[in-house]
Amino acid sequence: MALYEHVFIARQDLSNAQAEGLVEHFSQILKDNGGTVTGTEYWGLRTLAYKINKNRKGHYAFMRTDSPSGAVKEMERLMGLHDDIMRILTIKVDAHEEGPSAVVQAKN
Repeated sequence: MALYEHVFIARQDLSNAQAEGLVEHFSQILKDNGGTVTGTEYWGLRTLAYKINKNRKGHYAFMRTDSPSGAVKEMERLMGLHDDIMRILTIKVDAHEEGPSAVVQAKN
């Protein structure tokens, strides 16, 4: 299995609990398809650099996974169909960094 990092942006009119629920929902999809989620972070409601679908802000979430490519493709397909998800970014990495991400470190 390969190591991946996923970032997605959800609509601004969701509550924090709903946005975190999306992380759990997509983590479960990966687990159902043979993958594992090694870490998740909710980055909060952040201002976008440009409008996406008439939204100026979005809920950012970050996931570190160890999954087969089929599980990642299925999760991305379902994210693309989900009405609350505005953008998706998936990157294959050689190794996961230890500790919190740079966004969380900058926030603290």
